[in-house]
Amino acid sequence: MEPRAIRSSFTTTFTFDYGVTEADMRRLYENAKRDQWNAARDIAWSTPQADDGRAIADELIDIYGSPLWQRLSEAERVELNRRIAAWRLSVLMHGEQGALLACSQLVDIVQDADAKFFQATQVVDEARHNEVLDRYITERLDNRKYPIPANARDVFDSILGESRWYLKTIGLQLVAETFAVALFKMMVESARDPVLEAVCRRILQDESRPAVVHGASPSERRELEDYTCFAVEKTLTGFFPLEAYEDVGFSRAQIEEAKCYRRSAAARNDYAPFRKLFKRDMHASMVANLARLGLLTERVRPRLETLGVTLPTN
Repeated sequence: MEPRAIRSSFTTTFTFDYGVTEADMRRLYENAKRDQWNAARDIAWSTPQADDGRAIADELIDIYGSPLWQRLSEAERVELNRRIAAWRLSVLMHGEQGALLACSQLVDIVQDADAKFFQATQVVDEARHNEVLDRYITERLDNRKYPIPANARDVFDSILGESRWYLKTIGLQLVAETFAVALFKMMVESARDPVLEAVCRRILQDESRPAVVHGASPSERRELEDYTCFAVEKTLTGFFPLEAYEDVGFSRAQIEEAKCYRRSAAARNDYAPFRKLFKRDMHASMVANLARLGLLTERVRPRLETLGVTLPTN
């Protein structure tokens, strides 16, 4: 895959006051230093894989339980399982690099030392997540890496090309990270490979940073509302593992059958328990964070409802 260049422009702030001005931020920085882990040392990479070769539960495969699934042999099911796992983890791996790049920009943009120190710890965390996911796919899934989906690419193009720190923060911390945390929790619940479970649990140790936006003007507040809706829409729509199905030899007709079954299952909410928990957890976290930031407004609510997000009644 060729590198992708994204044009960006923002003001870098060089601060000369290194004293503690944001005690909560400094505490988070200290906690981050304390909780560092090493992907090379703290993951038992030599642990045997599952006896049947599956990386994740079959229920994470969109066609599981469908007539199309029933027609597959056991070997074909295992191969599809591993390729879907590789596709999902590739999406997360690319997202972690996007977060790494965005956090490195925020180190430049934020103004006080406490915020810079804290953002620097997140740069290290995201680099480690990128490293460990790349190693997992390389060593445990036969180095099958897939390109970033168009919707995820659009979100990170927007975040990385944005000059306004508060929109970068919302796009990254509120939308992208909320989605990633819910996905990693689902992967922990559904992992068949013990190393994959360990990797995802380690990553979840680091993914607990709140989005903070203070003192936005009315015009900035509208920008935040609109940007949030854009990022949420991109995140909740358009993620289908097309390349994984193509790699195992599915025809165009079979892929259309898979998409139809997926839409039907979504309409019925007919998912495995951990997929239902993923949806509930992601929506609940997103709504709670929007409410905390004062962004769950009458402009935003109907747009979220259109996307199927369950909202509390006023």
